[in-house]
Amino acid sequence: MGQLEGRVAIVTGAGLGIGRAIAQRYIEEGAKVVVAELKPEPGKLAAQELGENAHFVQTDAGDKASVENMIQATVEQFGTVDILVNNAWGGGRIGRIENKTPELMNHGLGIGFLGPFWAMLAAHPIMKARQWGRIINICSLNGVNAHIGTAEYNTSKEALRAATRTAAREWAGDGITANVICPAAKSHSFEMTMSQHPELIPTTDAMNPMGRIGDCYEDIAPVALFLASEDCRYLTGNTLFVDGGSHINGAGWAPDLDD
Repeated sequence: MGQLEGRVAIVTGAGLGIGRAIAQRYIEEGAKVVVAELKPEPGKLAAQELGENAHFVQTDAGDKASVENMIQATVEQFGTVDILVNNAWGGGRIGRIENKTPELMNHGLGIGFLGPFWAMLAAHPIMKARQWGRIINICSLNGVNAHIGTAEYNTSKEALRAATRTAAREWAGDGITANVICPAAKSHSFEMTMSQHPELIPTTDAMNPMGRIGDCYEDIAPVALFLASEDCRYLTGNTLFVDGGSHINGAGWAPDLDD
């Protein structure tokens, strides 16, 4: 039997990158997984490739009604929700903080913080009733290290980290753990950023203490598996830096910014 045999998981942004890798690892360990993805094409393809224990639900991870529907659709399809992984990100725009518009900041806070927050609230009574739940929020070193150019992303991810810690404290008696992963991986978002800022490519691996940026499946997904498992019953409210040591002294990530 796998570590997640009989469990039901939701992974937002599971069509590509880190979310796709986590969904795959969960399926391999016996879970049933809802692939919650905004774009039907990668979402349906991921669910198809993952097999009969995967189910696609089109989800706008920054919209309250949509994430609540995601929770309800999961219950209708698989009977419950045991594991919630808030991973989706809808893209921002690299630029100086003084050039961030209200629309861009609201977009970042919506998909990076408020959407995951509403999803947590919708999943809570289901998990509480079973006295078992795992909430795993994918945040970022960008906020921890205050990387330049991504204020909307940094702000939303740090807000989500704070909410995760509060949930961990308040819901500990409900049998629910809530933890954060701050990854460094060659995800879909990472590759998009590199394509927009090729000046970063030559030094990205070298800046990492281990000499490489991680792999979504080999390096990040196993930690998400641990946090979703029974072995994580006594770990909550923590941030795990799955980053090859990048958080220790901060990474010198500095794209060229237009004035």
